[in-house]
Amino acid sequence: MEIIAGLFEEIPTDGILDASKWTVVIGLIIVGFLGTFLPVIPGTTMIFAGAVIHYFTMGMEASGLAWQGLVFMGVLYIASLILDGISGAIGAKWFGSSKWGIIGVIAGGIIGMFFGLPGLIIGPIAGVFLFEMLFAKKEVKEAGNSTIGTVVGGLAGIAARVLLALGMVAWYVGDVFVVN
Repeated sequence: MEIIAGLFEEIPTDGILDASKWTVVIGLIIVGFLGTFLPVIPGTTMIFAGAVIHYFTMGMEASGLAWQGLVFMGVLYIASLILDGISGAIGAKWFGSSKWGIIGVIAGGIIGMFFGLPGLIIGPIAGVFLFEMLFAKKEVKEAGNSTIGTVVGGLAGIAARVLLALGMVAWYVGDVFVVN
């Protein structure tokens, strides 16, 4: 037993702790960036969490990440959340959807969350189509146009979310490794 205890006394725990912190932070940022392409993984949330963990576990001053940089990343994070919530609805509206179609996008998105990835994709699309047909009393072609708008808006939202995530990662790397 004393031999095992002696082995652990020789291991520098500061190095292991630092390596663990960096592994968690870099892992969150990489998986978060890759997650911006998928609606199941909260990509920008993971990137922001990685930056916050870095800032507080590495020591605020010693981290190399300025608090202003953390605030800026927070603004980009909030923008990505807002964009996620409204991109499909904006696309539907752009393609001529009624208020019922917009409500359908939102309702379909909320209901779809409970069915995993297929629900997140199909929910808003089905919601806009059904609400346009049932409540707005639109013809199939007009309801289909609103549905196409939802898809286009969702794809534009993913592209914008990727750009915001790229901005967050670039700011983090620049602040931690280049500026400070």
